[in-house]
Amino acid sequence: MINLITKPTLHGEKVILRPFIDEDIDTMLECINDPEVMKFTGSSESFDTDFVIQWYKTRNIQENRLDLAIVDIKSQITVGEVVINEYDEEKHSMNFRILIGAKGRDKGFGSETMNLILDYIFTYTDLKQITLGVYAFNKRAHHVYEKVGFILESIDKDDLEFEGEMIDSLNMVLSRENWKKTR
Repeated sequence: MINLITKPTLHGEKVILRPFIDEDIDTMLECINDPEVMKFTGSSESFDTDFVIQWYKTRNIQENRLDLAIVDIKSQITVGEVVINEYDEEKHSMNFRILIGAKGRDKGFGSETMNLILDYIFTYTDLKQITLGVYAFNKRAHHVYEKVGFILESIDKDDLEFEGEMIDSLNMVLSRENWKKTR
């Protein structure tokens, strides 16, 4: 098991990744209930406010995962989150996920966030790889993942039903070796 009790603050040119604070809850509620976010995460119902409040109030005490707020440096507004979770002991890997709401899209925040968090994980842990899943219709995210070195590992056919269509889930992996090559 990886101990992720220490929650870093990571500084980029466009974003800061930091532990959550109470003031982030309203903007995170807005982010996770954004129609585009709901589509690309496969969510079918809005999240309950009380659940969201409790969820974000407990992110900083989790020892087996790392949840950080993505903050736009210019506006000082929280625009999303990045998460490293779901430790796989056999593969000595963890899962990656990112969520960026409407106020943070199309500004390069996703690419910078990914580079910051992956550099942190591969520098300060001995994980062998990071995994993720992305729905096939999320072309923007898929492109960014490939750009930072993730490769397709497998496909879960017809994993999500969206507006009457079945959507595949692409399972991708970034090994420590591929991460080093992209640096």
